[in-house]
Amino acid sequence: MAATYVKINDWIEHLVEAVNTGSDQFAVALSNTAPAAEATPPTGDGDGVLANVTQIAYTYLDGATPRNLTLATSAQTGGTQTVDFADLVLTAAGGAVGPFRYIYIYDDTVANDPLVCYFDYGSAITLAAGETLTITFNASGLFTLA
Repeated sequence: MAATYVKINDWIEHLVEAVNTGSDQFAVALSNTAPAAEATPPTGDGDGVLANVTQIAYTYLDGATPRNLTLATSAQTGGTQTVDFADLVLTAAGGAVGPFRYIYIYDDTVANDPLVCYFDYGSAITLAAGETLTITFNASGLFTLA
């Protein structure tokens, strides 16, 4: 199932001021509520934090670390830093999970849990007990900084 990647513009400020992509813990949050529209042009108004996301309730989806992402690479080449995470398989445990349409990625280490981006699946998804959904990150990384 393909999803559309959408960057959270406030993330850039957090990235420059408070984030250590090599050691911070990044995680996922599931939601079925559309993200707040950003002003055009984007203003970086500070609302790109996890507290502004209506999360769906769910139990441990993949065992011991239900939301945590594993850093695959964080490397600089030719003046461009690329940050990539290992794909994550979410498994519904203990019953159905959903519905959700959006999967948010956030920095769980920095105060206020700044949002990095979200993936829009285009319609609501419900995982029956035992079903899985794989979050596949682009081979070029989740984000780059040049």
